[in-house]
Amino acid sequence: MTGHVPPTALPRELLERPDVRSALAAHDFGTVFHVARAEAGISYSQIAAECGIKPERVGTLAKGNGKVTSFEKIVRITDALRIPGHLVGLAPRPWETQAEAGRRDFLKTSAAASLAVGLPELSRPSTGGRLDSSLPEQLRQRTARLRRLDDVLGGGDTYRTYLGEYQRTRSLLRHRSYSEETGRGLLSVLAEQAQQAGWAAFDGGRHAEARGLYEASQKAAADAGDAELAGNALAFLAYQGLRGDGQERQAAVQTAARSCATAGPDAAPGVRALLYERLAWAHAVAGNGDETERALDAAHAALAEVDGTPQPHWAAWVDETELQIMSGRCWTELRRPLRAVPVLESALARYDDSHARDKALYLSWLADSYLTAGEVEQAATVTGRALNLSSGVASVRPRERLEPVLARLGEHQALPAVADVLEQARS
Repeated sequence: MTGHVPPTALPRELLERPDVRSALAAHDFGTVFHVARAEAGISYSQIAAECGIKPERVGTLAKGNGKVTSFEKIVRITDALRIPGHLVGLAPRPWETQAEAGRRDFLKTSAAASLAVGLPELSRPSTGGRLDSSLPEQLRQRTARLRRLDDVLGGGDTYRTYLGEYQRTRSLLRHRSYSEETGRGLLSVLAEQAQQAGWAAFDGGRHAEARGLYEASQKAAADAGDAELAGNALAFLAYQGLRGDGQERQAAVQTAARSCATAGPDAAPGVRALLYERLAWAHAVAGNGDETERALDAAHAALAEVDGTPQPHWAAWVDETELQIMSGRCWTELRRPLRAVPVLESALARYDDSHARDKALYLSWLADSYLTAGEVEQAATVTGRALNLSSGVASVRPRERLEPVLARLGEHQALPAVADVLEQARS
């Protein structure tokens, strides 16, 4: 069963539908069979063959007559339709673990292969020669290309790669000759590379290294006269500072505000949107509701100014979906689930599972808000999805974010759905 994908495997979009999820939770497989035939084109005879049920019995169930109560039959249907175990009250099925591991291996391999053929070639300056003025732009393009690794891999996989790029550029600045203009360009690239390596360090749990790289980035950006990157370095420092206690968090809020002021009103709108959403996050973690809303409004206003003009590639990932997710995260932190849940549900429905680390993180805030709203079983379901996605990702952050959610779920472990996800977390 683990290596064969049956013809009755339900499409992911059907498994995400509330009515299908409700039917699965109630073991109403007749409704599921009906939806499978009507919307996925899976015939009752196919379902019967894969599930070990007589065709006429499948048709009877699809008409709402009768129920499936045998544990063995529920397991057989679950495997035949490729229904994740947590949706029907089972532990993760063997094919789930294998498929997820295979998907991650494929993503890592394809990402590496894509970069191998797509990285811009660097001119090789002769030993002791003056660096060519085109080198900073070549390095910037290379850095932009390498940034794509962060879409599918965690900091544990990318840190050494990003750090190596930073160290090579730093060596060029220290040991080679170049014009003043080329030097400023190299310093700007160095600041960007330091931020990239610092983020990977942070994501991989190397917090001291992350801080050192962010501070180095701020200095390089200031020396280069690059106000946008200097502001972003401060935003990274603020984000890291929010891990501390109350006093450190208030200092982080001030640093986040300084990041916006440093970039200034003339910064590219995508950059301003990024810095204001990080300021909103800092205020939310500090418990400042009104300030959070004002910063989110400023981020939306800045994003509305993006008119197709190229934005710095390190800020170009901020779009309406990202800003919607950040809004939901902020309302979750401020314990306003009625505002958080709708925006997170809407945005995450458009967010592909290939971004496993980020989606797992964002689902943790959705689960948190469901708990705050008293929707414990829904919180357990979402937590199970986050655990599945984060499995095998080289990042410490998803599990860190899920730990307090799991602790709160532990207060309701008498519920079968909660017991299952707690067992999943322990395995």
